[in-house]
Amino acid sequence: MSTGLPVSRPIASNPGYAGILKQQELFAGADDDATSNRINSSFDRLMLQSGVGLTPMTVLMLCCLSGLIVGGLILVMQENPMTASFGLVLGAILPLAWVMIARVRRQREMTRQLPGMIEELARAAKTGRSIEQCWAMVAHDTPRPLGSEMQICSRRMQMGQDVASAIHDLPYRTGLVSLNILTTAMSVHQRSGGDLVSVLERLARTIRDRLLYLGRLRAVTIGSRWTAILMLILPPLIVFFFMLRDPTYLTQLLSTFGGRMITITAIGLQLVGSLWVLAVLRNSQRS
Repeated sequence: MSTGLPVSRPIASNPGYAGILKQQELFAGADDDATSNRINSSFDRLMLQSGVGLTPMTVLMLCCLSGLIVGGLILVMQENPMTASFGLVLGAILPLAWVMIARVRRQREMTRQLPGMIEELARAAKTGRSIEQCWAMVAHDTPRPLGSEMQICSRRMQMGQDVASAIHDLPYRTGLVSLNILTTAMSVHQRSGGDLVSVLERLARTIRDRLLYLGRLRAVTIGSRWTAILMLILPPLIVFFFMLRDPTYLTQLLSTFGGRMITITAIGLQLVGSLWVLAVLRNSQRS
């Protein structure tokens, strides 16, 4: 039976074409455990998993531009450097917040597509096709965003890579923990064989049950999660409101030693609490 897909053969490596390949822009360096490099690695991972199609440098430039616009507007309206500095920081955060929201939406959509994709992969494997042909067929039929990630793996297979090497970084590019199980199952099947169809069918049922459990967990804890988010957002908004209402608010607050100590302590506790709450929310939303 014809699949309607072109038959692809492995392409031999030719170093002469390496110069036309576009290098991926990354801030993190290899084999570096410094704190700054871990931050750069997290930022690179955020940009890759968000699927916005922008380079990290472009987003950083957008952060600078947004900060200058918001801070400049506040400075023009109030002529207060303290309030303008606060607006500068707030404006610089806005593009990062947009990228984070884009990543969350993309991961939710891929999570919704994942069980159906695995079931379709199992049905394709029942026809006796090779893993490469099944993957290419399912990648062609799966819509974005999961389909685009699968097509990257399919093109790698067409270029001559084995299945394990072609899909090994799929969980990293998507940020989905569930794809670790799929990539492990495919790699083990390539090395030792076995009944791939039954493995994929059980995997699809397992992921559906896991997503059902996570959905119930989110429904039960939605009040707690929104309360935590409100606790993160409310203090900066209150300070920003008082600064807009009274441009000399921070100036008077920081004019005394006690006011400066209280302000520094509050900022430190807010940062620690924000990191803690964000870590808890991120771990609870892993799928």
